Amino acid sequence: MSEQLQLVHLNDTHVALGAKMVPFAGFNMPVLYTNLIEEHICVRQQVGVFDVSHMGEFYLKGEKALDLIQYVCSNDASKLVDGKVQYSCLPNDQGGIVDDLLVYRVKENEYMLVVNASNIEKDWNWISSHNSFGVEMTNQSDEYSLFAVQGPKAILALQKLTDVELSSMPYYSFKIGQMAGVADVIISNTGYTGAGGFEIYVKNEQALSMWNAIFEAGAEFGIKPIGLGARDTLRTEMGYCLYGHDIDDTTSPIEAGLGWITSFNKEFIASDIHAKIKAEGAKKKLVGFEMIDRGIPRQHYPIVNEAGESIGEVTSGTQSPNLSKGIGMGYVKTEYAKVGTEIFVQIRDKSLKAVVVKMPFI
Repeated sequence: MSEQLQLVHLNDTHVALGAKMVPFAGFNMPVLYTNLIEEHICVRQQVGVFDVSHMGEFYLKGEKALDLIQYVCSNDASKLVDGKVQYSCLPNDQGGIVDDLLVYRVKENEYMLVVNASNIEKDWNWISSHNSFGVEMTNQSDEYSLFAVQGPKAILALQKLTDVELSSMPYYSFKIGQMAGVADVIISNTGYTGAGGFEIYVKNEQALSMWNAIFEAGAEFGIKPIGLGARDTLRTEMGYCLYGHDIDDTTSPIEAGLGWITSFNKEFIASDIHAKIKAEGAKKKLVGFEMIDRGIPRQHYPIVNEAGESIGEVTSGTQSPNLSKGIGMGYVKTEYAKVGTEIFVQIRDKSLKAVVVKMPFI
């Protein structure tokens, strides 16, 4: 008997819009509304809205909140000031990654952590098990809806709804203010598309009115609801890691090219393991590649060298709507990780030629 899927607060709205709903991370989620390429290009060129309310939100409060975050996270959260956001990961004690996450500094001694939907319980238990600091932790994941309003026209649509000056907000910063008549909305200049835009955190009671207001404000800019299908193609074009694909319990942030979120000027869980990997050099590295031969790479497809020897595996892959060719990410032995290196992806018993490229792809 499979576990019952959780529903985001606006589940019925998506069904009424004709969305194709699929199970994702334990939730019933819209994967597609009309056409993947149309939705993808809408976000790249105009503005689209993703309902990503399945994500998790934890609040950490108390004098030692920063100490706990510093210990469980790889990045240096002491650099955060009020209203700033930081990308980080939760290292496990084996040299892998429990999850990647965003750390929001609300004010001194108060932080919000935003975690992946599939890992809410796992992350909560992991952080709780290391909370010897007396930090007050609350899991508010079920109370919030989250709308990612993404694309170059997002700022024009959203500015109509708020007095918060959106154009003056730097990337990876946030403000708490009024939007569409709703108080205490978290307006965050973040996203997972590389197309610009904002993420709007609102309590479930106001979710429908916020959703409707955003679509009304964006109507003149061709706003559309966007499914998880386009979210995946958009993030892949940017070379953004997806937990469970490009990073997991067995991959080090150093191997994943996330050395920039791994700060060795403090101690964190298993920091010695990651320092050793950095010092000795990673044996495998996450690379981006473009297909030269026609073919679409998918997760778990083998990567081989010219002689047909196994050198790695695809972790994410798709047909890029912007480039009209197959692109992907995967781990390869370090000697094959240099940009320009020819590699081969095994697709249906054929070895198809690809080349390692610098990410992002576009």
